[in-house]
Amino acid sequence: MTSTAPASAGAPATRSVDHLVVGAGFAGLCAAIGLAADGEHDVVVVEKGSDVGGTWRDNTYPGAACDVPSQLYSFSFAPNPDWSMSFSPQAEIQAYLQRVARESGTLDRFVFDTAVTGATWDDAAQRWQVSTEGPTGPTTWTARTLTMAAGSLSEPRLPDIEGLADFEGEVFHSARWDHSVDLAGKRVAVIGTGASAIQIVPELQQQVAHLDLYQRTAPYVLPRHDRRYSAPEKAALRHVPGLQKLYRHAIYWARETYVPAFTVDARIAFPAKRAALANLRDAVSDPQLRERLTPTFELGCKRVLISNTYYPAVAADNVELVTDPITRVSSNAVVTADGTERPVDVLVVATGFTATDLPFAHHVRGRTGRTVADRWAETGMSAYKGTTVPEFPNLFVLVGPNTGLGHSSMVLMIEAQVGYLRDAIATMRTHRYATVEPTEQATAVFNDDLQHRMRRTVWSTGGCASWYLDEHGRNTTLWPRTTVTFRRQLARFDVAAYAVAAEHSHPTREAVTA
Repeated sequence: MTSTAPASAGAPATRSVDHLVVGAGFAGLCAAIGLAADGEHDVVVVEKGSDVGGTWRDNTYPGAACDVPSQLYSFSFAPNPDWSMSFSPQAEIQAYLQRVARESGTLDRFVFDTAVTGATWDDAAQRWQVSTEGPTGPTTWTARTLTMAAGSLSEPRLPDIEGLADFEGEVFHSARWDHSVDLAGKRVAVIGTGASAIQIVPELQQQVAHLDLYQRTAPYVLPRHDRRYSAPEKAALRHVPGLQKLYRHAIYWARETYVPAFTVDARIAFPAKRAALANLRDAVSDPQLRERLTPTFELGCKRVLISNTYYPAVAADNVELVTDPITRVSSNAVVTADGTERPVDVLVVATGFTATDLPFAHHVRGRTGRTVADRWAETGMSAYKGTTVPEFPNLFVLVGPNTGLGHSSMVLMIEAQVGYLRDAIATMRTHRYATVEPTEQATAVFNDDLQHRMRRTVWSTGGCASWYLDEHGRNTTLWPRTTVTFRRQLARFDVAAYAVAAEHSHPTREAVTA
């Protein structure tokens, strides 16, 4: 069990644990529950926030909701028959995660308001040394395994705009919404037209005196086929055996049929493209505005969005769509390349996250002394099966490189990765391995095949630049195959692709099997 050593004056407390998990969103919660089910009780989850939820705790902006159907955006082992809508609003997802955490009996293993400041592999001890800062001060943890479950959409990305720091009005990122700011009657600017912005804009348009929307590239926006569940439907989902599972499977397989349009031939997406353009045409009567809102790339190259209210809001009298590039921000205005200054009281930055530069990578140092970020600076983000990284024994990354989806629920990928983690730990116990580390060869073979498949996807050939791509133009965020394939590849821990070591011995690199 976890052991604790008291801190001497000025020294951090020390704690020893078998398995340390960082992050308490979907991934961290899933890991905690899965490991508990396996009898791994010496588990601690550290979380910088004050509650479970991750993305769904932090993103409380007006209109926040999921764009994956509720029945699929939930744990397979914790179905929820009480969703109010077919696409869940943020507050319901957060409440769902809180309930699952509470009912799982694992909440006593979570340490909140505690941030990881560094992690270093100790090769002599064959354990991770992890530094945290929390309410009681600094703590040093030693752990057999370290699981990073902080997610890829956790650190807001601010735009590099001259003068942004000198703006005298209110300014905040969509993921750090300041609810104390009264927007009624204000002049507001929103920078960005991605997934968050299209939910925010319709809400703000109804409150503010004037809204400037700064668009770099126009997204495809499909109709949102959302509806409220009736009481009889909820009762049936709760009480009819197998009905909710059947409903979930139907949504799952329907979503899997989207994959060929992204990975084989973009022309397959023509019906969806036509629906998106019809959505635009029906909502925006002004031909000039409609032209500026029309995407110039293939559907799917950037994230496909869903909304019934975005286009009507942009077409409203109190909204101006601005497509000229921003050159700077003054103390009270946004200035564009044509020299126009648009006065603004509140600036909302909806420019996404550092998805191709995961924050944890800069703080985790492996057996060679390099950080994960040092390694990835050479080749871009990569991992073996999106989960483990050479040079970093007993490190598992949930929602890691190339595990994102453009068509379905990330919860499916998380459950597959947690299953792989659980089997890895079980394998270590069975064979008394102190460490497991993916070989360079296995990692290279996996990622060479992945990037080869990526070349013909719409994300590479669709004619756009997106947050899916890193600075080298490589797609290091998305999975270019079906979730069926991913789940099959992670169905068991393939120890032959790993260097393994017994306690206080040198790793043995086993042959990589096909």
